[in-house]
Amino acid sequence: MHETAIFSIPAIRDFVPEKLKPWIIIVFVVIFQLSSGIYLAAVSEMVGSLALMQEDIMMAGYASMVGMALTFTIMFRLKFRFTSKVSLLTCCTAIIICNLICMHTRSIPVLVMTCFIAGFFRMWGTFECNSTIQLWLTPNRDLSIFFCYIYLVVQGCIQLSGLTTIYITFFSVWEYTHLLIIGLLGGMMLATLILFRTCRTLPKLPLFGIDWLGALLWGLTVLSVVFVCLYGEYYDWYESVYIRIATIASLVMLALNIWRASFIRHPFIALKTWRFKIVYLTFLLYIIIDILLAPSHLFEQIYMEAILGYDSLNVISLNWVVLAGIVAGSFFAYQTFALRKWQYKTMTVIALSAIVIYLVLFYFIIDYNLPKESLILPIFLRGFGYVIIAICFITALIRVPFQNFFQALSAQAFVSAGFGGALGTAILGQALKVVMKRNSMLLGANLDNVNPLASKLSFGELYGALQQQSLMVSMKELYGWLALLGIACLLAFMIKESNIRPKYAIHPTYRAIRRLIKREIVEESD
Repeated sequence: MHETAIFSIPAIRDFVPEKLKPWIIIVFVVIFQLSSGIYLAAVSEMVGSLALMQEDIMMAGYASMVGMALTFTIMFRLKFRFTSKVSLLTCCTAIIICNLICMHTRSIPVLVMTCFIAGFFRMWGTFECNSTIQLWLTPNRDLSIFFCYIYLVVQGCIQLSGLTTIYITFFSVWEYTHLLIIGLLGGMMLATLILFRTCRTLPKLPLFGIDWLGALLWGLTVLSVVFVCLYGEYYDWYESVYIRIATIASLVMLALNIWRASFIRHPFIALKTWRFKIVYLTFLLYIIIDILLAPSHLFEQIYMEAILGYDSLNVISLNWVVLAGIVAGSFFAYQTFALRKWQYKTMTVIALSAIVIYLVLFYFIIDYNLPKESLILPIFLRGFGYVIIAICFITALIRVPFQNFFQALSAQAFVSAGFGGALGTAILGQALKVVMKRNSMLLGANLDNVNPLASKLSFGELYGALQQQSLMVSMKELYGWLALLGIACLLAFMIKESNIRPKYAIHPTYRAIRRLIKREIVEESD
């Protein structure tokens, strides 16, 4: 346990009341989390306006997440090199430029690269703010408490961003979302110039010895995997030369990363990091969770728009339900996991149970005339379960030595924020294609001239009804298989005994972290 003193933020000028300073920082965090290069809630409008495919827009969105994931490894290097004022102004300026480029470019490589850069600066600005108020949130530096706040803000802002984007797009045009974010970032820059001063609590450390080539290779590796997952269906998977090249490129760059990490002194992600059980275990578990939650990216929107006939406002209004689930899940994790120190196994079982119930409910309630109110409980449970899983998995990385902790964060973010969602959607989308083809053949076997239904409908109407019924049956079937997979995982967790609790999830002091980084810089210079 660390000694604690009276909390203060010396970077903010003295005329600002001390009690107001942390709330100013939280407002900055929210603005950073709302900002991005592009806003995926407006993907259909962007596709029509920019003459791009939906896969192109999604690729840019995932590139932003990959850029964000890479930032974790060097976050403290950036904090010890630049003051808060310089960091905030730099991040705001960079994200504003990225928004302006994304508004006007029609080039896919430029769009993807710009979003990648926007994700990097978005995470840098968020970390600068959150690390400033860490001692205000948890004076004893208990990361299980801190991560409850982190995921409440991050996941909550994802839902608010979608709501804001759809409302703006519905009443005007999608470009106004970028203008709103640019205005908020401009206001943040003005507030930073007025309220902040150049203040350095610790001597600065140079950005020396960072493996920038390793960072680039890891980023390109994850982007190649995302490319395969997003464009695989469009290019007919490995019948296409593009998918084969992307797969080979990802394997080659992964091999280069492993080879370089075996002999350079301070690789971007050391091989030792991957050997910790909690790192590769949470990496694999996130893939399973993303597969279980893939219907939220694929089935739900198809079901609500194509079958229930909801417009975009009705669909996005369910984000309020997800937000309520996130708030409830974060508060539940704070009370039980952070304060009462419930076991990791207990929390994981509770979260996974919520996800399984979400799948089971959709399996039973899915219908042509389902009222909107029936969707509230399963969607609430989805948000509730996911945020608890995320808090538990990231807190579990504390068992990794601090030298490798932020590398482990990047490794986990590669799947949780990077390719995990794309991989789950690709697997489920391919399964839907196979199952729907089979169900169409089975359901259409009896539609001949003797069938009364065939005589009443035209060929086009009959084909449309057949495809819609095949879609409904296929979605129900896949919800059932995913529910069985979730139940199997749930039983495995319940059988496995573990008494590990988050008792020692304590963050080192900044002085200790700075001494560690300084030692690495000296070793690199030698």
